[in-house]
Amino acid sequence: MRRIFYIAIATLGLAAIGGESSAEEAKILPALHTQANAELVTFEHIDALNACDWNRLMAQYPEEILFILPNGTWVEGRAAIGGVFAGFCKERADGGFKGAKFIAEKVKTVGDTVNVSWRVEAPWLAEPYKGGDAYVTQDGLMYTQVTTFDPADMKFK
Repeated sequence: MRRIFYIAIATLGLAAIGGESSAEEAKILPALHTQANAELVTFEHIDALNACDWNRLMAQYPEEILFILPNGTWVEGRAAIGGVFAGFCKERADGGFKGAKFIAEKVKTVGDTVNVSWRVEAPWLAEPYKGGDAYVTQDGLMYTQVTTFDPADMKFK
C-alpha cells in the first residue's frame, strides 16, 4: 500500500515523500501562524503558493494536516506536506511548478470550510488549467485540503 502511495505522489509530480529527504525537505518547519478567519487562511495559502514561499505555506499547517489528492490519495502530517511543497516550489525545468499563478474564480464559504474554483496560468502552460479545492480550517489554521490539482491533466508548452 505504501508503494502505491509513493507512486501516486510521484505521478502527480509533487514530490516523492518518504525514503531519503532532499535538503529542501529537511528544512526546519516554521512556527505556526494563525489567521483571523477561514477566508484569510485560504487566501494566505493561495498567495504563499503563488509566491512559492515554503515558510508561509508551512506556517499554517498543524501536525494534523491532511491533503486529499485526486484518486483518493492522502498525504498526512506537516513533514509530508512540507515535502510536497518542496517539490511543488521547484523550477519547472526541475519538475516543479514555480511561476504558476492560482487565480480564484468563485469562492463559497460554509462554516470554516472555504471552497474555491480556480484557474492556473503560467508561461509554461499551453492553456490555463482549472480545478477546485475545499479548505477546511479551524482556529486560524488549515487542517484539511481536498484538491482536484493533477498535473497529468495540464497542457504544457
